[in-house]
Amino acid sequence: MSTSVLEEKMACFHCGDNCNGNERIFNEKSFCCDGCVAVYQLFVDTDLEDIYAETNRLKPKVENIYDYLDNIEISNSLLDFQSAEHNSFRVKLPAIHCSSCIYLLEHLSLFHKGIIKVSVNFGKQEADIHYNPKLITLKEVSTLLDRLGYAPQFNRELKKGRRNDLSVKIGVAAFCFGNIMMLSFPEYLGIEDIDAHFKTFFSYINILLALPVLLYSAQDYFISAYKGLRSKFINIDVPIAIGIVVLFTRSVYEILAQSGAGYLDSLAGLVFFLLIGKWFQNKTYEHLSFERDYKSYFPLASTVITEDGLTKSIPISDLVEGDIIQIRNQEIIPADAVLLSEEANIDYSFVTGEEKPELKKANEQLFAGGRQIGPSIQLKILKPSSQSYLTSLWNNQVFKKETTPELEGITNSISKYFTIVILAIAVGAGIFWYVNDTTYIWQVITAVLIVACPCALALSAPFSNGNVIRVFGNNKFYLKNASRVEKLSEIDTLVFDKTGTLTEKNNEAIQFVGKPLTGYEETLIGKLTENSIHPLSRGINENLKKSSLPIHSFEEIPGQGLYGEIDGHKIKLGNAKFTSAMTVDDVTSVFLNIDGSQRGYFTFGNKFRDGISQLTQQLDRYKLVVLSGDNDSERKQLEALFPENTTMHFGQQPQDKLDFIKNLQQQNRKVLMLGDGLNDAGALKQSDVGIAVTEDVSTFSPACDGIMEGSQLKDLADYLAYAKQGKKVILSSFTISFLYNAVGLGFAVSGALTPIFAAILMPISSISVVGFTTFMTNYLARKKHLI
Repeated sequence: MSTSVLEEKMACFHCGDNCNGNERIFNEKSFCCDGCVAVYQLFVDTDLEDIYAETNRLKPKVENIYDYLDNIEISNSLLDFQSAEHNSFRVKLPAIHCSSCIYLLEHLSLFHKGIIKVSVNFGKQEADIHYNPKLITLKEVSTLLDRLGYAPQFNRELKKGRRNDLSVKIGVAAFCFGNIMMLSFPEYLGIEDIDAHFKTFFSYINILLALPVLLYSAQDYFISAYKGLRSKFINIDVPIAIGIVVLFTRSVYEILAQSGAGYLDSLAGLVFFLLIGKWFQNKTYEHLSFERDYKSYFPLASTVITEDGLTKSIPISDLVEGDIIQIRNQEIIPADAVLLSEEANIDYSFVTGEEKPELKKANEQLFAGGRQIGPSIQLKILKPSSQSYLTSLWNNQVFKKETTPELEGITNSISKYFTIVILAIAVGAGIFWYVNDTTYIWQVITAVLIVACPCALALSAPFSNGNVIRVFGNNKFYLKNASRVEKLSEIDTLVFDKTGTLTEKNNEAIQFVGKPLTGYEETLIGKLTENSIHPLSRGINENLKKSSLPIHSFEEIPGQGLYGEIDGHKIKLGNAKFTSAMTVDDVTSVFLNIDGSQRGYFTFGNKFRDGISQLTQQLDRYKLVVLSGDNDSERKQLEALFPENTTMHFGQQPQDKLDFIKNLQQQNRKVLMLGDGLNDAGALKQSDVGIAVTEDVSTFSPACDGIMEGSQLKDLADYLAYAKQGKKVILSSFTISFLYNAVGLGFAVSGALTPIFAAILMPISSISVVGFTTFMTNYLARKKHLI
């Protein structure tokens, strides 16, 4: 007995390991280390001790359930990213259903120091989990999740299974609802001469039929309400759960006291129609989400090397295993691949958030999302990549701007207090009917609790903006996420870069000024420029011979130029200062320096994009600015294209552009920046909305909020006007939602609305708002000829 007590005292309260004489005492409990104390204290300090007590007792149902993850081939196939100290994977966690779940999972690192970070996607019940493989294995991560009550689901059949679960609940509710109604016919028809014993017997059967509805079909509402209350948050399921309990309790009381027939038919009907509404909503949302998620992705491209040694650009969706691709400096690796070049310098900050380039050697595996820093490299595709995965990287927290859109803030504020107001109205209505007519009190309270719904309010912005994104995507304008649409509608200042944004490639107009280049010099320059994604470098490269000369070093300095050591020669290509050359004032120039000697310069007869003059006339309500890194040789051409009051600055370095935009924002300006994805990365990120204008969507940049194909720049005014109209659609749907709730509550408080009809109306409000936003955004897009 004493030995058992001693052993129990020496066991860690959190992990169960033996304390070995190093126990820490907290809250009269023993812990083996400070980490275990910290995890326990986290839950105590946040009033989640009950959840801790439940989750800490959970063990995997089968001890070896995750043993298959010991197989390296299987575990590697589940990883999105893998390195010596940082692995990541995405997994379905179907047990996620409230804010407490998010809080717990995003603090998973407190349970094990090997967890680096966890990002939860509540809507999709998914989590991106990053961990250190030196400290914890994939199997151990999975076991930890299982212990906490969030069993990981690695297969793809989860959604189907969850839909089937909802279907079973609907079936149970329908069966019980139908039979309760059948047994209640004597009450409906007012038959008085039926034996009282039969009436009592039927009533007792109704109670038995109502129990599966209460305990199984309606369980999700109770679980959600409980979890919300545990987190000190009153969600929309709280009044629904209260309404169901009120109906059941009142009905059981009346039947047992033989003072009435109760409302069990209303209870079963209420749950049945709520679940039908949820099923229909899910089907609607899945369809629209598919449209939004799979049709609005930007078509990221990759450069494939064909069997005859030529290169061509294809969408990453067309990449197949075995394809040979070329990745230039600053380009994203689109799929898991093997390195064919001798070495590569890969920056995985796009995936991990940490700017820590890794040196890779030939035949090493590289992962999708890495960025090459240095000379171009060749890779062999191992497995096709997912466009959705790369887009999710674009939405990484690392690149998010710390602002909350206005409408999103309004929605969050209203949703926060909505349920409290509804509960107050229900109590007030109950008191009123208690004083005036007690026969209506339970019907009124239940109807009030059920009919009011903030869901339509919460769905207005996501579905409206999501549809706007889809329309933009069809027009080759790709935004990062739905919140950028609202930010776009608030813009009052537009800042344009010149080269590659207002201008387009005009290879015929590229000339070299100076002593004619030899064939060998052309191959040196061609080798240097093939590593760059800058529009001017690409233009030069397309006019020169391709080369197989070895490149020993390469550096691209934004706003200045390129440097490389090729076949023993030091090559510089860039602006006058970078190459130590004399400035040429009358034309856009790129200067060449070989082994410290000036060789001349390339001139560019820039061709401005079609429709720029008409575009600037349509943008007369905005403040317009041109910031160019070039000299002012084309000022007169720009002044002819832009209104008189346009601000123009030339010779701007990347930092100058960023500082200029900061200054505009300090004047309370909402700034849209349009530039290229490399030189303007800082300015794009600083602006309220940053759009990378490009001819080649392989020049993808996480710093921007959107990507626009250069040919679509002429339609920018239409896009801005459409975004503003999208905001008006959202405000209109807010009005619809408010009117629905006002009218519904009015009928409910007056006693004219039964709980069953309230349950039918509640999902209709959400569906009507989704339908309205979808119809209106499509209608407005057709008026502007965007679809």
